[in-house]
This record gives sequence, C-alpha cells and structure tokens, in this order.
Amino acid sequence: MKIYIGNLDEKIQNSHLLEAFKDFGTVSSARVIKDHFSGKSKGFGFVEMPDEEEAVKTIKNVNGATWEGKVITVKKAFK
Repeated sequence: MKIYIGNLDEKIQNSHLLEAFKDFGTVSSARVIKDHFSGKSKGFGFVEMPDEEEAVKTIKNVNGATWEGKVITVKKAFK
C-alpha cells in the first residue's frame, strides 16, 4: 500500500522517512517529493508498505502526529 505523508518539514529526507516508518513495519520505499528546479522539498512524500495491515495500522497511529514541529497528514495514497 502506498501512503501519502503531507506537511513535512523541508529538512526531512528520504532516509528520514524510511527510518521513521520502518518502526511500524516493512517499508519497500520512501520518497520525499522535491521541486525539479530548486531541489527543495515540496513538503510531502510517499512510503510504500507491502503489508496492507501494517500500512493501515501505521496510518491510524501516525496521522496527526507532530514531526519536527509540524502536524503531519498520513493517509492512503490514491493512484
């Protein structure tokens, strides 16, 4: 399942997403979306978790949490 993470601090990198979300289960990929020209974070990213049950639990546990002083939005990403 692909998970959307919004309202990320600009300091958050791919490795930070991976480290934070692997505590909740297996993570197959973690990516912060960056501006093509500036290279700066757009403030959101995606994490993929192959186990749907782990992903659903992660969303429930992490949505609305504070990370680097910002309340993040975590929900299922739609293709």
